[in-house]
Amino acid sequence: MRAGSGRGTSGSVWPGADDVSRAVALLAARLPAPIRPLARVAYNYRWSWAEHGPDLFRRIDPFRWELAGENPVRLLSDTPDPILDQAARDDELIDGAWRLDAMLSRELARPASVPSQEPDDAGTDQPAPPFGPGRPIVFLCAEFGVHVSLPIYSGGLGVLAGDILKEASDRRIPMVAVGLMYREGYLHQRLDNSRFQREFWIPTFPERLPAAIVTNEDGEPLTVTVEIRNRPVVVQVWRVDVGRVPLYLLDAERPENSRVDRWITARLYVSDRQVRLAQYVLLGVGGLRALRAMGIDPGVLHLNEGHAALAPLELARELVEGGEPAGAALLEAKRRTIFTTHTPVPAGNETYSAREVLDTLDGFHNGLGLSEDAFLSLGRVHPHDQGEPFGVTPLGLRASRVANGVSSLHGGTARAMWAGLEGDGGVEPAPIGAVTNGAHLPTWMAPQMRELLAKHLGLDWEERAADPSTWAAVDDIPDEDLWEVRGDLRAELVEFLRDRVARDRLARGEPIERAEAAAGSFDPDALTIGFARRAAAYKRIYLLVADPERAAALLRNPISVQLAIAGKSHPQDEESKEILQGVLRFLSEPRVADRVGFVEDYDMDVATRLVRGCDVWLNLPRYPLEASGTSGMKAAFNGGLNLSVLDGWWAEAFEAGGAGGEPNGWAIEPDPSLPHDEQDRRDVGVLFDLLERDVLPLWSDRGSNGIPSGWVRRIRRSLRTIGPTYGATRMMDQYVRTMYEPAPAPIR
Repeated sequence: MRAGSGRGTSGSVWPGADDVSRAVALLAARLPAPIRPLARVAYNYRWSWAEHGPDLFRRIDPFRWELAGENPVRLLSDTPDPILDQAARDDELIDGAWRLDAMLSRELARPASVPSQEPDDAGTDQPAPPFGPGRPIVFLCAEFGVHVSLPIYSGGLGVLAGDILKEASDRRIPMVAVGLMYREGYLHQRLDNSRFQREFWIPTFPERLPAAIVTNEDGEPLTVTVEIRNRPVVVQVWRVDVGRVPLYLLDAERPENSRVDRWITARLYVSDRQVRLAQYVLLGVGGLRALRAMGIDPGVLHLNEGHAALAPLELARELVEGGEPAGAALLEAKRRTIFTTHTPVPAGNETYSAREVLDTLDGFHNGLGLSEDAFLSLGRVHPHDQGEPFGVTPLGLRASRVANGVSSLHGGTARAMWAGLEGDGGVEPAPIGAVTNGAHLPTWMAPQMRELLAKHLGLDWEERAADPSTWAAVDDIPDEDLWEVRGDLRAELVEFLRDRVARDRLARGEPIERAEAAAGSFDPDALTIGFARRAAAYKRIYLLVADPERAAALLRNPISVQLAIAGKSHPQDEESKEILQGVLRFLSEPRVADRVGFVEDYDMDVATRLVRGCDVWLNLPRYPLEASGTSGMKAAFNGGLNLSVLDGWWAEAFEAGGAGGEPNGWAIEPDPSLPHDEQDRRDVGVLFDLLERDVLPLWSDRGSNGIPSGWVRRIRRSLRTIGPTYGATRMMDQYVRTMYEPAPAPIR
């Protein structure tokens, strides 16, 4: 029997299932019998998007649940026996545990869904689907944002990857995922008294996560070896279950490795270039070798960004080893590979010198039957320019049969960006289309909103969420009901802001009076504007304070307005740190400080609270550098309204209304012909004009019942137009139809 194979109690046929089952049994052994089903539930992240799933664990001990970072395995392992015994006498908790366990069993028992092989209109049989239960789609990514308790993500790329796994599980798409188990995760953020970002890292212990190490027939950890910098690096594999989808995470923390080589999987997006390149070798080459060691034959390789671009080359190397000529092997690997590019920002498309690549890969090209220069040419825009560096994005485009940007606008930007990419020896770059990102609705929509929509759209509405007709009944929801949900979500955010801002001020050593002031400085009835995203310069957070007098006047307006902000800068991005510091210094001035909450250490938990509670969601990127963005989608799912530059997804989603129709938000029309400083001045003026002349009057125009009926109408319009189109269901359907299947629909 291979690598922890077998169905076992985890309910999955993929390798490592027995290892998960053993971990479940060990955890269950310390739980009282009535709540033992929680052990199995804890080891599958399906609980995180089940209705009332998080509340079930919180009910055991709210304080310890928070202290455990919402990690159910740690909660159940660390909670004292008397509290567990008390939980075992809670009939409602027991009933919820058994129901959640039964739901998980049903989910895992359902057969996989694969494309049909019906004849076409001419009666000709179609080719067999390239993927199925025995040949899964393999999704490779450098980061995965599945849940806050699994800290192997930094931002939007990882959160999207997590949403793809969840949606694949919901739709029973045969998929497995491969990433890295970062022992220190991504940076944590703390501001000093000057409001400058400082970073620190916290060790992650996989043994205390919902993860199980995959073992071989002898019960020892399954390992594979990759040559890096003339040394064999040994990696082991952890399995994390995301519903029906197993996520395999490679880990170099092995006794055979030197301390330097163990560091390869220490931190996500580590600053050292050599370590990053080694990570990409482990992800691409090591990831494929781990799959082979577990007996998994990929039907489709989905490279989510260029970090995994070596995976199809490892697939080609296997074919060459089996006797295929190099050219045929590369074409076969290309036929089985698709590529998603996420960024038009040059820094996101990494390049390395020829010497860096050859030294790190240590003769890998020989296994492909290629010379050094022929191998390096695969990663060059101009293959025969020997002075050009090796890029992971050109490699990903050449190694794939089809590629996509993550919005229609970004698809066009990517085509222009890589228009000069030349073919080489029959290895042509993939055509670039577009699959606009979507967000996993059950993860990001608040329980109150899910319940309200179930009441009016039908109990099974989530199964029909991609059908626009499902959302028509939103128009029938009474103003009072919709406004009540918005009030509840805003009040929850205010409670969170009061606590976190007080905590952050205390941690910075600010006077206790400043911390105490946070308890009354946020208003559950105030118009709450949110701006939360990666703190890169092109996101232009500085526009919030670029006109200081208008910014101060907005926050001191008689109509109560408050601002919730969050975001981290990369440790090496000094420019964005200085921008963030300048913004926060202004927002800390006494005249506005009581109306502003900056939440340090932005993560998925903070993001969830902000997108649920904010009334207006701002996005101010420099056009056209926002490839897609998904936070605005999540805000819309919860009744928030978007005010954004027409970039990324919002360029597709915004509807201005007209002919009696209601707009679904507000838009800033970009003018990229202007110099950057003029763009900024223009966009700041438009931003504050919209806030002062449109947003605030609409918010304050209340009827006798105290409800802003015009605002609520705009919420309805936003839900109806954004809900069906920008969920992950539409996104995954598009990936299946246009990317994964053997004869993709037109992509341009």
